[in-house]
Amino acid sequence: MASMRDIKRRKGSVQSTQQITKAMKLVSTVKLQKAKQKAEQTTNYFDAMYNTVQNMLAKAKNINHPYLQASSSTKKLVIMITSNKGLAGGYNSNIIKLITQGEFDKADVKIMAVGRKGKEAMTRYGYEIYKDCCEIIDGPTYEDARALAKEALELFAKGEVGELYLAYTHFKNTVSHIPTLVKLLPVEADANREVAQDCNIPMNFEPAEEEALQLIIPTYITSLIYGGMMESVASENGARMQAMDSATSNAEEIIDKLTLQYNRARQGAITQELTEIIAGAQAIS
Repeated sequence: MASMRDIKRRKGSVQSTQQITKAMKLVSTVKLQKAKQKAEQTTNYFDAMYNTVQNMLAKAKNINHPYLQASSSTKKLVIMITSNKGLAGGYNSNIIKLITQGEFDKADVKIMAVGRKGKEAMTRYGYEIYKDCCEIIDGPTYEDARALAKEALELFAKGEVGELYLAYTHFKNTVSHIPTLVKLLPVEADANREVAQDCNIPMNFEPAEEEALQLIIPTYITSLIYGGMMESVASENGARMQAMDSATSNAEEIIDKLTLQYNRARQGAITQELTEIIAGAQAIS
């Protein structure tokens, strides 16, 4: 059985850890509120842009545009959004599994890493890190998303990659975060999307269809990337808040058990001392 000194030392260590996890929970809660607000503010724009492109694809048939056609390259560029910090439960590992345990061939995947945890993990797994953009996730902006979209579109246009994907965490609510993989290029109509009643009404383009897509798709890709970053930041802080809350509760349980062990050890020591005193007094008398 551990001595009272050992138990007391361990209890103090757990209490110190509990103070840290409690403080991290409070910080994550504040950051979550700000990130959640930003994510909600971008949702309407995100949805409007998505619906616009989907309506164009549904109403305008036989559009011949490079962004709608796969190139001969088998390479796939994945914009992978994780965090720069850990202690967020399964937030990072779920995104990593989305790629490593998916249908992708490792030899054909290029990773554009937005987040240090994802970059480090994919490096360990032997994936090619095409670009390190880890610093972006600490304070993502629309300009950051535009720069990523521009570079990705250039690679696609040159035929260096045949497909472009976005791996991020969809923020459903404070406790629900869904790892999501979205195909950005070539742009395809969503097969699961409900078709509007007016989908057969002809759509006129000004300028021409190809030129309109040339203008709108870069903005479409940028909005998806920016929306993914905003939702990922909110999900990260939500996941960290949950993880720290769980850690704080576990620390409380451990402290209670150690307190009980300490009291039992103390009671045993007092009983032992009384027994020795009584035995000594009897021996003297």
